[in-house]
Amino acid sequence: MRGRNTTRRCDVRTLYYTPMSPKEAAREAQQGTDRAATSAAAGENSADAVNVHYDTRLPEVPWSRRMQIPVIAAAVYSVIRVLGPTLRYEVLGWQHAEGVYASGKRCIWAFWHRVIIPIVWWHRNHGTVVMNTTAFDGQWTRKVIEWLGFGTAQGSSSRGGLRGLAVMARRLEEGVDCAFTIDGPRGPRYVAKPGPVMLARKTGCPVMVFHIGVDRGKTFTNTWDHFLLPIPFARTVILFAPPIYVPADADQQMLEAKHAEMQYELERVRDIAEGWFSLAEEDRARYRTQFGKSASRP
Repeated sequence: MRGRNTTRRCDVRTLYYTPMSPKEAAREAQQGTDRAATSAAAGENSADAVNVHYDTRLPEVPWSRRMQIPVIAAAVYSVIRVLGPTLRYEVLGWQHAEGVYASGKRCIWAFWHRVIIPIVWWHRNHGTVVMNTTAFDGQWTRKVIEWLGFGTAQGSSSRGGLRGLAVMARRLEEGVDCAFTIDGPRGPRYVAKPGPVMLARKTGCPVMVFHIGVDRGKTFTNTWDHFLLPIPFARTVILFAPPIYVPADADQQMLEAKHAEMQYELERVRDIAEGWFSLAEEDRARYRTQFGKSASRP
């Protein structure tokens, strides 16, 4: 495939991120399984128990933790409001989304958790509905993204996910895009969850994947997602891949194939975007031709 060959041109030594190691991935996966099992066990012992995948009730947190939620949210929102206007975006491949909208469909966005800061500023105030965990981190995150003009559907891969997908399906029917931080809420890093593919089969809307690279930024390697914080006045590039459609009658084999395609495209645009500012100008020109130059903001 052409995309696979061109991706290899990016020298991995220039990339300032690393995949999660097998040991880290196994640990995070086991922790996620343990959390889900604990939640399910608690639900089974409750008089008003509901299936864990439909349970979007907020977990009980100490009073001291609840008090932190608005404080953290206000601090993060302030950082984004100050940082965002200084960022300069180059956007490649946006014509794919325009084609989806012209067909009367909406987009199901999927991206790695690492780049959440630059994308929430670039795509603010569009009403896009984001899958959001009910855990403590999700409670302050929800405030931030709603202040930035996003909607939320409560749920995650370990709790409340099916109810969240049902909410998203209704929003897509109402003409609103939806989005997933596809390796969230707690990893493993760069391993895509199946939610977008399931939602695409149900609604007929395509999965659209993208990634953002910056020329100057701080990567927090002590976080599970290697969180990226761009430096003020950084240059950024956003790469959008072509849409991935999932037939309504897709069987398990087809769903697995579409999930693998989504994973591949996420990795392809990630590798190109992360190495973008280390490429020679002729290589960037070739990718601009391949992806197609777009406007700075939709």
